[in-house]
Amino acid sequence: MALAVLFAAPGSAQAQDAAQLKGIVEKQIAAFRAGDAQAAYGYAAPTIKRLFPDPDRFIAMVKRGYAPVYNPSSVAFGSLRETARGPVQEVFVTDAKGQQWLALYSFEEQADGTWKISGCVLTKSPGASA
Repeated sequence: MALAVLFAAPGSAQAQDAAQLKGIVEKQIAAFRAGDAQAAYGYAAPTIKRLFPDPDRFIAMVKRGYAPVYNPSSVAFGSLRETARGPVQEVFVTDAKGQQWLALYSFEEQADGTWKISGCVLTKSPGASA
């Protein structure tokens, strides 16, 4: 699968979106670390909220299926890629046991122009370093 990397000049709309998307992931991970379910849930897109209709259910799902993202020992950002379904941010995380993971965050632009997290695919990443 070939994905084009977004390269944008500083100050451009794409660069602003890239910074905003990275910030959303950073803030959600910070909310997870702080145990703030309400704040973490606030970064989820409506499609996620329909599947998990309250913060407690959402956090339970994240703890169960996305523990490395819920409580990472380290986080590093990779490329932001544009796909047919929208932007995808690579995030390299290391869990408490030292295992490295690649989290691919997808985003959905809202009617008001803001972005929300629409999904996350988590895979072991033996060659990545966070």
